[in-house]
Amino acid sequence: MDHGQIDTTTADAWAALGGAPALAAKVMYAPSAGVLPARLPVRELARATVGVCSLAAAELDARRSGHPAAGLAELRVAEAAVATAFVSERQLRIEERRPVSFAPLSGFWRAADGWVRTHANYPHHRARLLATLGIPARGTPEEQVERLRAELAARPAHEAQETAYAAGALAVALAEPGATAMPLDALPLVESRPVPGPGPDAGPRPLPAAALPAEGVRVLDLTRVIAGPVATRTLAVLGADVLRIDAPRLPEDPDAHADTGFGKRSARLDLGDPADRRTFDALLARADVVVSGYRPGALDGLGLAADTLTERHPGLIVAELCAWGWSGPWTGRRGFDSLVQVATGIAALEAGPDGRPGVLPAQALDHGTGYLIAAAVLRALTARQDTGAGRRLRFSLAGTASWLMHGVTPAPEGGPEYDPAPWLAETESPYGALRYARSPLVRPGGGGFNWSRPPGRWGADTPRWR
Repeated sequence: MDHGQIDTTTADAWAALGGAPALAAKVMYAPSAGVLPARLPVRELARATVGVCSLAAAELDARRSGHPAAGLAELRVAEAAVATAFVSERQLRIEERRPVSFAPLSGFWRAADGWVRTHANYPHHRARLLATLGIPARGTPEEQVERLRAELAARPAHEAQETAYAAGALAVALAEPGATAMPLDALPLVESRPVPGPGPDAGPRPLPAAALPAEGVRVLDLTRVIAGPVATRTLAVLGADVLRIDAPRLPEDPDAHADTGFGKRSARLDLGDPADRRTFDALLARADVVVSGYRPGALDGLGLAADTLTERHPGLIVAELCAWGWSGPWTGRRGFDSLVQVATGIAALEAGPDGRPGVLPAQALDHGTGYLIAAAVLRALTARQDTGAGRRLRFSLAGTASWLMHGVTPAPEGGPEYDPAPWLAETESPYGALRYARSPLVRPGGGGFNWSRPPGRWGADTPRWR
């Protein structure tokens, strides 16, 4: 990109975040050939989400320092760094071991009249999938794969999908572009609504100038599985105090936490236990930001609906993430990036010459949404400096999918051949020696960010703010 030329996709994403249009010209890209190859414009989506996140961090930093954002220097994002970060879970090495991204029962399967994709990475999802299809849980993984293959081959794809959904399992029938049950045209990229606050004098204390854009910001992380953890990992690299809270009964994959736990602390609390609930409420009372990745309505029964949180805690910024959008027939369903690709028509668009459904070159819906969430939180913090008001933010993987399919503008490719090596680093951790992808965010005028600490053991920290 030439100096001063505005990238259309970056400008669109920045506008969706409510940013001043002129600032989008601050974001430039260092190209690399062969980055995130796909039929859909994945490279353009990926670099734009990192670009606007870098810009939002720079804007907040300028506001905290008392400098006008219009005076920011250029932010030059490396496409190679973006591509490496968008596959951070694949680049991760733990004592030189490569983690497994998908379990044997997760993947594409031929149905009687099409294709189905299943997701069974977690033990409880695997158990539900086998049970709902009448497959015994005994036997070797290879035997279970063959039983699942045979069972799905005998069922129509839509029947398999609905049977799995009714039992809390995860299977989605392949949709052709234009024939999806998803109301893609109605899914926004970002939903943002200010929450009336007590005013700048009575609200949260304005953030002072600091070495890092989000230093001193307390983030309560209620997320799992890539998109939300990427958002909070990104806020952590910018200096936020990120504390992840999980229920003790929902164990995390250690490899997943080794990827997305950088810069954070992690604790377990049972919100049904009175003592743990008091601890959680005390954390909430001092939080600046809550990021939630649960299905719509899942936390309402615990008194943690977004409207309830912002009413009780003026100035609080609440960012919510779901798979399928906040309205429509699939709103309450469980979902993951790989399944959203199937239901929206992306997998059909990326099909191979043999007709087998394809995949994007990264979990781009997850990672892209994660950077957008972080950007929106940073912009809300900037606005709160003046108003003291909180904000409600909502995102969905399906909304990001719709943007990729219908709103991202292809851009010419160029530059040297992509090499991930310069964008990888190593560190010791409680999990052992890690090789990991560096953060792709950049500072105005050059330079980047690195996490203050490696990932700790999941759930092993004391639930308190620093």
